Amino acid sequence: MGEHAAVYGRPALVASVGLRARVSARRIDGDRVRLQLHDLDHRATLSWVDLIDYASRARRAWEEYAREPGPQGFGALATDDPAHLVKVALGEAASELGSNRLPGLVVEVRSELPVGSGFGSSAAIAVGVLASTLNALDAPFDLSTLDRLALEVERRQHGTPSGADHSTVLRGGVLELTRDDRGALSIRPVAAVDGALERFCVLHTGAPAESTGQVVATVRELRSRDRQGFESLLDRMTANVVSFAGQLSKSSPDWARIAEAMIDYQECLEAIGVVPPDVRRVLAGARAAGFAAKISGAGGLSNAGAGSLLVLRNDVDQELPTVLSPYTHYPVPLGVPGLSVEVES
Repeated sequence: MGEHAAVYGRPALVASVGLRARVSARRIDGDRVRLQLHDLDHRATLSWVDLIDYASRARRAWEEYAREPGPQGFGALATDDPAHLVKVALGEAASELGSNRLPGLVVEVRSELPVGSGFGSSAAIAVGVLASTLNALDAPFDLSTLDRLALEVERRQHGTPSGADHSTVLRGGVLELTRDDRGALSIRPVAAVDGALERFCVLHTGAPAESTGQVVATVRELRSRDRQGFESLLDRMTANVVSFAGQLSKSSPDWARIAEAMIDYQECLEAIGVVPPDVRRVLAGARAAGFAAKISGAGGLSNAGAGSLLVLRNDVDQELPTVLSPYTHYPVPLGVPGLSVEVES
C-alpha cells in the first residue's frame, strides 16, 4: 500500500516477498569483471574503468533528468542494455572505494523475481550486486552504506523512486516508510498479528508495457496539470495506508476495513491512470465475487499487464475466484527476512 503516493512524501506499507535474487561475486586473476546474468542469457567482460565511466555517465544523465522530471525527459535514462543495473551498481561500488585498480571478479546473477512487474526485482538485484561486490573486495559496508548506494542505483533505473523497494529488500519484514522533504526516510517496522499475512495472495497480471520509471514520470505530469485534484487523491491514499497498517497490527484485525482500504486505494490507482482497462475489468469481477484486490507496484499505462497484484482472501484456505485464473499465482510468504550475506569457506 502506498505506491505512487510514496514518491510525494506520503507513507507506504511494504512487505518483503518470498522470492529471491541471488548474486555471487568471487575474485579471479587479472583486473577484469566478468558478468554472467543467467536469466537474461547475457555475458560481458569489462574493466573497472569501463564500469566507473558507465556509472558516471548514468549519474550525469539522471542529474539532467532530475532537474525537470517527466515522461519526455525519462527517455534520456532509458537503455536497452540488459546489464545496465548491474553495471551501474558495480561502478557505484568502485567509486565508493575511490579506486579503479581493483582485482578481477566474476559476478553472477540469478533471480526468481519477474522483471519490471512491481515485485522489486531491480531493488533486489541492486542490493545483491552491491553487497556481494563490496564483500568480495573485503570492503567495509553496513546498512547505511548499502541504503545510500542502492538508492542511487535505483535512481538510474527508475528516475525518482521513493526508496521503499530497496529499503524493504535490505531489512525484510513489513515496513511503514515515509520520505521527508529533505530526502530522509523514516522506517517503522509493522508487526502483523500471527497468520494475518497468510490471508494475502500475490499474483502476476503480466509485465507492463512501460517501465516503472515511465509510469512514475507520467503520473508526475498528471500531478503538474491538476495539483489540487492530485493532492486530494494523495490524501485518500494516505488514509487507506494508515487504516490498513493500523488494522494489520491489531490482535483482531477488522478485515472488512482492510478490504475497504484496498478497494479504495485501487480506485485511486485507477484515477491516476496506472491500471489498464483489461486489468480493471478483471478486478471488478473479483470484487463482485467478494474479493478485495489491488495492483501492488507502479502498474501500467497500456496493454493487458499491470504487474503484481495483491488479493485478500476471507480465510487462508479460500480458493481464488475464476475471474483471476488467467493470472499467475505465486504461493509465497510475505514479510520474510531481507538481505542475507553468505560467505563460502
